[in-house]
Formats: sequence, C-alpha cells, structure tokens
Amino acid sequence: MGHLSGALPVVLDLGGRLVVALGGGPVTGERVRSFLDQGALVRVVSPWVCEEVSELLEAHPDRTTWVRRDWAGPADLDGAWLVHTATGDLEVDAQVRAAADALRVWCVDATDIGASTASLPAATRVTTPDGAVTVAVHAEGDDDRSARVRDSIDLALHTGTLDLRTARRREHGWVALVGGGPGSDGLLTNRGHELLATADVVVVDRLAPRTVVSRLPESVRVIDVGKTPGHHPVPQHRINEILVEEASRGHGVVRLKGGDPYVLGRGGEERLACEAHGIPVEVVPGVTSAVAVPAAAGIPLTHRGVAKAFTVVSGHEQIPALPPGSDHTLVLLMGVSTLRDSARRLVAAGRRADCPVAIIERGFLPDQRVTFGTLADIADTALFRRVESPAVVVVGDVVDLAKG
Repeated sequence: MGHLSGALPVVLDLGGRLVVALGGGPVTGERVRSFLDQGALVRVVSPWVCEEVSELLEAHPDRTTWVRRDWAGPADLDGAWLVHTATGDLEVDAQVRAAADALRVWCVDATDIGASTASLPAATRVTTPDGAVTVAVHAEGDDDRSARVRDSIDLALHTGTLDLRTARRREHGWVALVGGGPGSDGLLTNRGHELLATADVVVVDRLAPRTVVSRLPESVRVIDVGKTPGHHPVPQHRINEILVEEASRGHGVVRLKGGDPYVLGRGGEERLACEAHGIPVEVVPGVTSAVAVPAAAGIPLTHRGVAKAFTVVSGHEQIPALPPGSDHTLVLLMGVSTLRDSARRLVAAGRRADCPVAIIERGFLPDQRVTFGTLADIADTALFRRVESPAVVVVGDVVDLAKG
C-alpha cells in the first residue's frame, strides 16, 4: 500500500498512554522495552511471551498487563494510542491493522511495514545536561539503510562531531569535571566528547588533550588555567571560583583535565566548591596517566610472578611507608624535580639500590621518550638526558619487562 511514502516524522509523548503490543516474540520484546523507556503503559496480547518480554512484564508490573490469548478482535485495542503488531501470522497482523485503522489509531506492523500507517524509525539518543537529544532515521522501505545511517549519526553524536549546544538561555548552569586521559585525543571517553560538544565554556589544564580543544567552535570560550612545575598563574581557589562564576551565569562548563579528575587532580575540591553553591556537577572518569603512561612504554604495573600490587603517589609529597620489595610497584606522578630525593628515601627505606626505574616523558604523544636506570643512578641519568615534565616515574621489577 506504501502508506509511508509521504511520511511526516512526528515525536510522540507516550508518557502514561496505552500502547497495545500483539505478539510475544523478540521483536515485541525490543519494542516493548522502547515503549516502557518512554513512560508508556503497555498491554501485551499473546498466548505466550519470550524471555525478554517476560522479564519486562516482571520488572514493570505497575505499567504492563498481559492478556494471555490470541487476538480476539477490535476490543483488544480499547484505549490504545498506538498499536504494534508482530504476531508472525500475516492474516492476524492484517486484521490488527484494519481494526486500528477503523479506530483511527496509528499501527506499526513489524511484518509488513509497507502496509503500516506508522513506523518506528532507527533512533539514537544522547543525554546532555541540557536534556536528551534523539535523532531518528527513516529510509523508505529500507530498514537496513535506516540502521546504517543511524549508526553513523550515533558515532558522530558520541564522539563530539555534532554540535549539541543549546540556543536557549539557561536559568541554571552546570559543571562537568572531565578526565582527558594522558594527552592523546583517542583516550578521551565518549562521554567527555559529548559534554565538550555541549559546553559554552571549557576550563582547560596544561596536560589536557589540546587538539580536542582546538577543534571547538569559536563560540566556545576557552579559559586556560594550566600549571607548570613551580608556576601556578591561576591558583586552585581561583579555578574553583571561575567554575562557580561561569555556571552561575547560566553557562554549561567543562573542566577538562589531564588524566582522571580524582587522581591527584583536585577534582574533589572543585566538585565541593560547585556543590556548595548549588551547582550540579557531573564527574567523567579519565584514563589516569599513572596506569596509561607506563602501559604506553610497555610496563605493566602488575604482572604474575613479578608484581602483585602498586602504589601511586605524588612526587611533591612525602613518600609513605611502602613494602620495600621491588615486587611492589611504585608510580610517582609529578616526580621529576624531586627524583634524587625520592630515590634516596626509597633506598633508605629498604629498596635495593639496583631496583629498576623508568621515566616516561610525554606518554602516548608522538615524542614519547623512556629513560631507564636504577635507584642508584636514575637521578644522574635523568639530569644527563635532560628529562622534563610531564613524566611518570615507575619503580619496581616490572620495569624490566619493557626491555624485552
């Protein structure tokens, strides 16, 4: 019949409205899940149901009913706003379509979409702090094509290729603390990309993935609060204030950090500062450099028969008491400037002077460099090779695994 050749895309509010689903198979299960996700009430008419439908009925007893019999006629559609039929019997599905048409109720026939008065397009959805964005694709008579186009759009949505910023003026802003990983764009999570595609303001660290920032539209204001060793032009308390000020103006703010916000990143302080002013905060984990950068150099922090635990500490702080054996891996972040003192303290605490050490500079970036040594000589070797931050120091027998 080709009813959908002149299709008009429409968004339906199914919240609290009845959808009748004929059939109990996997296709019905997939659709019933979608209807329930949209807040609908669902009546399933079928003498049997598959496992997925059964689980949905059990999980939503307040919003679902099961009429355990075959289609009995138009009365089964009483009160319906939408009908979905997938009985597997072409004659029954045709009867359902005809009954729905007579009642002026939209009907989706999963077995003969060309004869349907309605269609469920291939859809994808991304949730932003400003509300969800749903994109639906309808390719006339070609569900596979719809799915392929949908998948391409889904990839673009979740990797930040599509701009998700709202044109509405917000009454209240928001802040997202996003871990950018060790600096490579490819290690930023999909959720991080989604939020960057939504933000009005990005407050960025020196070690955050800068290529991602350079691709932001000109309308996005970038505030650089990067710190270098011994030079903090924007102190932490001022960074906290910036986040609060920008969100209080109704802006969506991404605080883009290197590594993970909660691993020596002061993310906890920033979250508390925002929440103290009633500003909602989302925290997006990042790939911490403590684990990722050694991996980039071929160094596992634990390895069967070599090391079964590891400790991460800041090189700026006093190294805590640790197991002295080199089978316990130590990772020093921000430890280049204090390397000589740290090595001395570790040996004094019982570590072997010939315990292997590696320094990985600029992990995962094209100019990554690794310097090997021992606790006895690593400080002199690093000085000779002019090792500079950002770098991660690994101490323990696992370092030898990177030497082949």
